[in-house]
Amino acid sequence: MQTQVQSENPFIHLIDLASERLGGKALRANDDFFAPKSNLTKAADPIFISGKYTSYGKWMDGWESRRRRSPGFDWCIVKLGVPGKIQGLDVNTAFFTGNYPEHFSLEAAHCPHVETPAILTKSKIAWVELIPKTALKGDSHNFFTIENDKSWTHVRLNIFPDGGVARLRVYGTVSPDWERLKKSKTPIDLAAVPHGAQVVACNDNHYGKMENLILPGRALNMGDGWETKRKRVPGHDWIVVKLGATGSIRKIEVDTNFFKGNYPDTCSIEGCHYPARDLKAQDFLQDKSLKWKEILTQTKLKAHFRHYFDKALTEAARKGNFDYIRLNIYPDGGVSRLRVYGFAEK
Repeated sequence: MQTQVQSENPFIHLIDLASERLGGKALRANDDFFAPKSNLTKAADPIFISGKYTSYGKWMDGWESRRRRSPGFDWCIVKLGVPGKIQGLDVNTAFFTGNYPEHFSLEAAHCPHVETPAILTKSKIAWVELIPKTALKGDSHNFFTIENDKSWTHVRLNIFPDGGVARLRVYGTVSPDWERLKKSKTPIDLAAVPHGAQVVACNDNHYGKMENLILPGRALNMGDGWETKRKRVPGHDWIVVKLGATGSIRKIEVDTNFFKGNYPDTCSIEGCHYPARDLKAQDFLQDKSLKWKEILTQTKLKAHFRHYFDKALTEAARKGNFDYIRLNIYPDGGVSRLRVYGFAEK
């Protein structure tokens, strides 16, 4: 079941499962004559460059098929970066005005062991329709909610009859294989997006999105981290990460990569156990009764540096089973990545 949403992005709190930053990739399209399918999963917002052309025609920052002269429709298969439950969709037709598809539909499949794109075009693949043939608007975000509780690994975007789509955002929650992960004999990153972690709240993210803090890999630049504005009043800034699973902690990484004149002077880290695991952003902003335990005492940081803390962690870090981690920075500044290595509760 799906419903079109007309407001600003209502899925901002969810993970874009198809993002190239998580390994999402457009595997196969029946036609990408004017603009390559690989643009669909780009993390960056689409742009338009007036007067730029290729040998095929106008350069467009999206996926664009040629004008169809026969019956049928065009399609593109996208591998999700991580398996997950899909809750929302954005078919972004930015800058496609007279060349956007009139309609689209979306199908999904669960194929964790598929090794080649060719197999995904075979009839034996069980594609399930999540959104039926539906009208699109040009040069617009087209948001849709999806009500389906199954986990998927691939989606197929069908466009009718042809045209261009700038970006495909597939919003949802990650479905990690925790039965396998819990058997790990070495610490795993409980704060990793592929392991189901989410940034759920912060008091300030003026310059850098809070979601950047736990993206895979090191930051690409200063804008690819979490950064607060300059604090002009007493206090400090903070950010909360919901771990992928309840767990104990063995090592923490705080990376200030690219933050040179604006890194925090010091940081501290706390953990909270909340068995229901359903706290919302407002709970961290308003609820003063949450019982936070100290994991790392207030510690000096360096600019543009990858800090590792293991022996400095408190005994509570090793003993306690934590669901949420709060990184406090003093007084303000930017952190590019946070990693929380430990063991999931069995």
